[in-house]
Amino acid sequence: MLLTILILVVSTLIGGYSFHIFPALKKNLRLPLIFAGSYLFAITIIHIIPELFSLSPNPSTIGLYVLIGFFVQQFLEYFSSGVEHGHFHSDKAVSIWGRFSIVVALIIHSLLEGSLLTHDSPFHEKHESYSLLLGIVLHKMPAAFALMVTMHQLGKKAFYLLVLFSLASPLGLILGDFFMISKEGLLMVFAIVCGSFLHISTTIFVEASPEHHFGLNKILISLLGAMMAIVVEYFI
Repeated sequence: MLLTILILVVSTLIGGYSFHIFPALKKNLRLPLIFAGSYLFAITIIHIIPELFSLSPNPSTIGLYVLIGFFVQQFLEYFSSGVEHGHFHSDKAVSIWGRFSIVVALIIHSLLEGSLLTHDSPFHEKHESYSLLLGIVLHKMPAAFALMVTMHQLGKKAFYLLVLFSLASPLGLILGDFFMISKEGLLMVFAIVCGSFLHISTTIFVEASPEHHFGLNKILISLLGAMMAIVVEYFI
């Protein structure tokens, strides 16, 4: 578990701090986002959904929770303004309440996704779901970058917010591991996050293709992300 927590924290800090090292990424984040979105979508289809329906005694109820999770994420993005999938916002255009709501929405989402890494799986040992961990990392790094773009004019306070964001998923992992949650409750959370991932990944695809134009490079990047998910899931 310690290694998983370290990976979650360090990768998020790197994603956020890369804004100061590679500011030009602000204009060139679309392709990395497509890669991350494709990986996240693929891992949801080949890992999360099969686990959900293999573990659940009531698949129709699980499907309902997945749908709820989709719209829960849409609700959270009303407050986070889409930072989860790389939306940038000028700090001058974001009010104090806006900054607060962005951070709170990101933390709620991160707590839920961190809890995914605690579940018992018929396919992986506990804390050894590397494909899912990588999906969370690929999703959090551009989110952390977007968070810093939005908050950078706050100076040191922006770094503190980044640290807080980096600790949210590990906290979800720890809470899910040490608090006794019923199998039904865990599956419900699992399904809600599954719906959330479907919303985030499909939104990335839609926003990356304005006017439904999806160039060859975007298709190839999408295939690369999906193939990486397949390799990590089945061969590592």
